[in-house]
Amino acid sequence: MAEKIGVYFDKANIGPLLDCEALAEKVKNKWGNGVPVVKVEPFLASQEGHKAIKSDIDAGEIDGVCICGSSPRVDFEFFDFGPSIPVDRVNLREQVVWAYKNPDGSRPDPSQGTPELLMDMAVDYVNMGVSKLQKTDVPEPEVLETTKTILVLGGGWTGLNAALSSAQAGYDVVLVEKEKQLGGYAAKMYKTFPLSYPFTRAQDTGIEAKIEAVQNHDRITVYTDTTLEELSGQPGQYTATLKSGKKETQEQVGSMVVATGWQAQDTKYLKPLGYGSSPNVVTAMELEEMAKNGSITRPSDGKTPQRVVFVLAYSTLLQNIAREEEEEKKRLEEEKAAQAEQSGEEPVIEEVFVKTENYKHMNYTSEITSLTALKQAGYIREFLPKSAAYIIYEHMMIPGINELYYKAAQDDPGIMLTKGEVSSIQPGSNDNLMVRAEHTLLGESIEIEADLVVVPTGLVPTTALDPVIQLAYRQGQAFPDLDLFDGFADSNYICFPYETRRTGVYTAGAVHQPMTLSKSIVDAQGAALKAIQCLESVNRGMAVHPRSGDLTYPKFNFVRCTQCKRCTEECPFGALDDDEKGTPKPNTARCRRCGTCMGACPERVISFDNYSVGQIGSMITQIKVPDEMDEGGPRILVLACENDAYPALDMAAQQGHTWSPYVRIIPVRCLGSVNTIWIADAMGKGNDGCLLLGCKYGDDYQCHFMKGSELCNRRMTNIGETLDRLGVELERVRQEEVAIDDYHRVPKLIDSFVDEIFKLGPNPFKGY
Repeated sequence: MAEKIGVYFDKANIGPLLDCEALAEKVKNKWGNGVPVVKVEPFLASQEGHKAIKSDIDAGEIDGVCICGSSPRVDFEFFDFGPSIPVDRVNLREQVVWAYKNPDGSRPDPSQGTPELLMDMAVDYVNMGVSKLQKTDVPEPEVLETTKTILVLGGGWTGLNAALSSAQAGYDVVLVEKEKQLGGYAAKMYKTFPLSYPFTRAQDTGIEAKIEAVQNHDRITVYTDTTLEELSGQPGQYTATLKSGKKETQEQVGSMVVATGWQAQDTKYLKPLGYGSSPNVVTAMELEEMAKNGSITRPSDGKTPQRVVFVLAYSTLLQNIAREEEEEKKRLEEEKAAQAEQSGEEPVIEEVFVKTENYKHMNYTSEITSLTALKQAGYIREFLPKSAAYIIYEHMMIPGINELYYKAAQDDPGIMLTKGEVSSIQPGSNDNLMVRAEHTLLGESIEIEADLVVVPTGLVPTTALDPVIQLAYRQGQAFPDLDLFDGFADSNYICFPYETRRTGVYTAGAVHQPMTLSKSIVDAQGAALKAIQCLESVNRGMAVHPRSGDLTYPKFNFVRCTQCKRCTEECPFGALDDDEKGTPKPNTARCRRCGTCMGACPERVISFDNYSVGQIGSMITQIKVPDEMDEGGPRILVLACENDAYPALDMAAQQGHTWSPYVRIIPVRCLGSVNTIWIADAMGKGNDGCLLLGCKYGDDYQCHFMKGSELCNRRMTNIGETLDRLGVELERVRQEEVAIDDYHRVPKLIDSFVDEIFKLGPNPFKGY
């Protein structure tokens, strides 16, 4: 812990509104010998400023540095004085000087000197910074002996690219494919969308060259006809148990890329489009296989189709069928009810209809559907130059450079494209099909007699079907089943697209969203880099995203542990197992350093070297609470998530927004780390309110630590019980969801809460 702290004020960033010299004098009087160096520098974020601090460290005058100026999100690498010197940043610029407004809402006049409330704010924040440093230990990382081998699960297009990218970066790779051959669905494709200039023609996939490159690479070990039976351990120290037939093999790996791809959706969902009732309604994948085999014919008679219709717009058709089903169901219910009334028995209604609004097919289509139709319409023109292809679409989704591909199709006289809504697909003569479309580009309904109708193939991620990974984790063998993702591997798409809730396990390709082969290459490279980053971080005892480089990890005082299992159950990343008694067994390399376990622990036995219950508690005690609300105003503690809410506050101040001078903001790693004792301490000390600002949560979660904000919300029940025992109104504590781009909304949230506190009046504990 820092015993000799140097406090440095950056006058260029916090003056002239804030009297730095007067503030420095207050700090000296408060801390005495605990703060032997207090300096006001003209411009701290400069070489001269850095040199001034470094000279005090070298002279042995200080062993901790408190920088009072801009946000810790600015110049964060500049104020680094080595691993043995803890540094804290007191945000006097964005969240004090820039955010300050007088109680009447006006901005202060610098010529009138520093307002008293502003000085009170600054003093509280500096005191909190000094107290924090006094409770901060220099992190001692737990460095593990690791293996730098990457396991790639899946030998399709994405898996092959991930394996090659990892190997070319100098890492050993174990590639596991469940089929007997490599290549996946890409090997079944005739051609793919354009991968290179001029982006107007479909081209060979190049899958054979990829397979050859992988098989001949001396850093890649390939297992085919093999499954992953179990992945146990932690990043850097995983043991992968592989099974081929009756033979089991174990490989030591450090991280894993899951690239198991997709499977074609069950065709039962295509029945409303005529699939199954007519042999001449085929899926896009079936047409692809025809082209791969060298000919495109009608399944019913083997003849050459003259008119091929690609159906991309079917919402109207599904709605019509759904309405008919509901009407038929209602008729049956009325009929059953009438029969029951005559017999005197209870009506028995059998559910014999499938509601088409529950069809999941639409969830597994994307721009891939549009591009595939363009590509396969080109197949018709290539194999059957005298035939015509018709594409009826509701939305033609063509991303990026593929617009050139779309225009090339438009210029082909044998391809007709029209926006419309397919309302029916009915049998015609000679096994043909009558496709009716409404609301076309001409505004009229059209009918096309088709020899062959092609309907989309839904890309269902393998994780939605059978477990593709078998993790030896307390939280389960596979990824969480989240409704939002419809079976796709869970990932925070907004911030970390390759991440899963299992540290060291990254996803790529169609297993986490539908994508083209060209996008899959980039995705495979990204996931490979994440797997490499994980290995290199674990090798030095560092955390991975979102707290990249963090050397701390949770430490347990097992003497006081009651084996309640809250920490093991609430950890979002499976970092904690437990023994037969329920005692936590940490897997340090799985930990993301969110502190959720610390917030969950009722005995407060979990801490980090530079983040603990006692540390934040000591900061709260530094908030000076006026004895009377009508004299110095209320005091309101704001605990702000460092990933979304805290940056939003910074940006709000940068945009000229202000908020009440009665709040004091303390950043926390995640609302999941908030321990209820902090709320109890704040309210028991006389603070009039507590506002918790965290990430959004729910099915479309944005929380960087997956469910920390949600867990904090669940704990509000415990907070309510604590406040009830204290005799304090529950309304004095509130949690709000804030995204990083809510900077325009956050000041209003704060001011609104302050107004409500004024209405509630002073905390009953004020003055004690």
